[in-house]
Amino acid sequence: MGDTLIKRSHNIKILVVDDHPVVRRGIRHMVEEEQDMTVAAEASDGSEALSILEHQSCDIVMLDLTLPQESGFDVFEEIKARHPGLPVLIISMYSEEQAAVRAIKAGAAGYLCKDTIADVLVSAIRKVVNGGKFITPTLAEHMAIYLEGQEIPLHENLSPREFRVMCMLAMGKSLKQIGEELCLSIKTISTYKTRVFEKMQFQNNAELVKYAVKFHLVEDMLPLTKS
Repeated sequence: MGDTLIKRSHNIKILVVDDHPVVRRGIRHMVEEEQDMTVAAEASDGSEALSILEHQSCDIVMLDLTLPQESGFDVFEEIKARHPGLPVLIISMYSEEQAAVRAIKAGAAGYLCKDTIADVLVSAIRKVVNGGKFITPTLAEHMAIYLEGQEIPLHENLSPREFRVMCMLAMGKSLKQIGEELCLSIKTISTYKTRVFEKMQFQNNAELVKYAVKFHLVEDMLPLTKS
């Protein structure tokens, strides 16, 4: 079949970034049943993943959005900045409606919910490695709504860092606390807050919190903001 062909003559080398050993082991098991792909390395957090990529060649990164002490989106941005040609396939516990459009907009090569990984993992890897985008029918529908300019939540217009700052503000964190967690100055966080308020048309913190509760953003971000 056409979708089983790959451009490379060697095995597809995969870096799996997930903080749960069981998930990494499950992905390795599924991948290594294929003769032309292998899990070349595993990482439990962003720092480890970036270190591996500095010393080891990989064809694709499978990246979880929920990582300890950091946002998967931040790790994704760093990977793309350092290795712009390396495709990143997002794997996440979050539904496509919650995070997939944001990930694809940011440059991800595809998005998989963890509860569907077993059914489509291999085909997703092959498509992404060959330069394609892996988009499920559900995600395609969400993307179409976005591209057609139909009504979409305002927070989809935020950058990944702006989105994270907004959610942390909604959780009641101070500028100082956010700065410490993101390793940024209070001045920088204040700038992000200003951008968020302008893009979201918030007048005060109460409106921000009300919006975050309405769209379930605070509970979605809890795993991404743990220290």
